[in-house]
Amino acid sequence: QVQLVESGGGLVQAGGSLRLSCAASGVIAGFNVMAWYRQAPGKQRELVAFITSGGTNYADSVKGRFTISRDNAKNTVYLHMNSLKPEDTAVYYCNGARGGASFWGQGTQVTVSS
Repeated sequence: QVQLVESGGGLVQAGGSLRLSCAASGVIAGFNVMAWYRQAPGKQRELVAFITSGGTNYADSVKGRFTISRDNAKNTVYLHMNSLKPEDTAVYYCNGARGGASFWGQGTQVTVSS
């Protein structure tokens, strides 16, 4: 059974940076897609960024500020977040998809103060 564990969340001032990590117990090279989602209080979970063998894609709200990357040797996916805004405050979830199955981490809280 694959497990995804996020880390790196915390409290940061607006304009600051954080790096989220998602460590997989299995081999992430087997995942077709690795992604980061977020869910703010009272809002639906939304896709932030994803990475495939073909490249990366970002939500318009984070384009130019966030970067998703993966280290297959470490079975880890990262989300580098720069120029953070209060509206980026949310629980951030890692997701991996392969063979029709989808795996989720438990989430990590990111809070951006103004």
